[in-house]
Amino acid sequence: MTAGMSQVRKRSGAYGFRRGPLFAVAMVGAAAMVMVGVAPAAVAEDTQSKQWYLDAMRAEEIWKSTTGEGIKIALIDTGVNVSIPSLKGQVLKGLDATETDGTTDDYDGHGTTLAELMVGTGAGGGLKGLAPGAKIIPMRMANEEFEKKHESKTFDNANAIREAADSDAEIISMSFTGEFLSSQENEAVKYAHGKGKLLFAGVGNTGNKDNKPGYPANYPEVVGVAASDRDGQVADYSQHGDFVDIAAPANDIPRWCDETFTKYCDGDGGTSTATALASASAALIWSANPDWTANQVLRVMFESAGRGDDWKPGTVSNYLGHGIVRPNAAINRGIGKPGDADVSPLTNERTTAEGSDDAGAPSKDTSPDDSDSSSPKPGADGAKDTGTDTDTANAAEDTGDDSQLGLILGGVAVVAVLAGGAFAVARKRRSA
Repeated sequence: MTAGMSQVRKRSGAYGFRRGPLFAVAMVGAAAMVMVGVAPAAVAEDTQSKQWYLDAMRAEEIWKSTTGEGIKIALIDTGVNVSIPSLKGQVLKGLDATETDGTTDDYDGHGTTLAELMVGTGAGGGLKGLAPGAKIIPMRMANEEFEKKHESKTFDNANAIREAADSDAEIISMSFTGEFLSSQENEAVKYAHGKGKLLFAGVGNTGNKDNKPGYPANYPEVVGVAASDRDGQVADYSQHGDFVDIAAPANDIPRWCDETFTKYCDGDGGTSTATALASASAALIWSANPDWTANQVLRVMFESAGRGDDWKPGTVSNYLGHGIVRPNAAINRGIGKPGDADVSPLTNERTTAEGSDDAGAPSKDTSPDDSDSSSPKPGADGAKDTGTDTDTANAAEDTGDDSQLGLILGGVAVVAVLAGGAFAVARKRRSA
């Protein structure tokens, strides 16, 4: 595509993002959902008991060392409903990149679910976040349904990325994908990377269909996140290729059903959920090591990821990337070396570390943005994903307490990827 041009993007999930009349971006959300059927307070124990991956990832053990405090995650999505008890005090002032009503209220539910999965306190029966000490900076963009009702900003995704780059967020989480490269989005990603931000994006949910590379996950500067299931296997719908960098749990995780915010749904969260949990994992590692740069945090994530015993050093799977995230292995077992602060583990090239020295610094605006609690309420996330934990995954060099689940997450993952025919493909340097 030539500079300044964009094309219509096909939707790959149950919900679609759209950039006005010019192009669309698909949300990498959940597809198969079953309604739980009652208000969250009444199903608190039941809902939270379904967050199986927290036990698998040994979250309680992690939280003895860090909860993600001091780290901010810019969430580029459908907004966040700050009236949810689980998110009280967890959401900072953000941006309405749609430029419609000036709020960051969630008009769909997708963004609120992801925010809860990252930083939720579990209050009121809500979801418990993997990094409850971290904070969310919401950057609201439009999906297809929203665009039908409003005239939103054409390049809201690119504008949201740039705003996130200029914010105090260390991490940018993007659970949306599109088939075509956008020059505006591409430049925004490069800008954020140059500011020392760590960017995560879901690779998409059409792995069992057309499996076309999606953006922003396919940009060299972005960590492409795949979905894994309870058994450590790649989800069948999770897209695969040399754009996959790491994987995270996504299966059987509750989420809000719709914008009425009255029910949680069961189902598979898609690479949206995987992206949220990968971002939260990074927040935990960065919080425990506030002097590290984004490159060092990511390198440790790669080296501590769960993989099978047959996973040869120096290789990367086209299905699970470097493996399944294991923040506990990095934080409490010391697996992974941070290495060069200014060399990207994605491209092995030296980066401009502008802004990295401020990682973990206090936010300029630390007041929770609870003023819009009467806004539309969130619903559920959409595409089918399966999730697994990484600390339950067994790296070849780690045969400790995680071995019980590690045998499943390691060995079975190897079988699954081998069956896919593209196991341990050497990492290619991507070009957008």
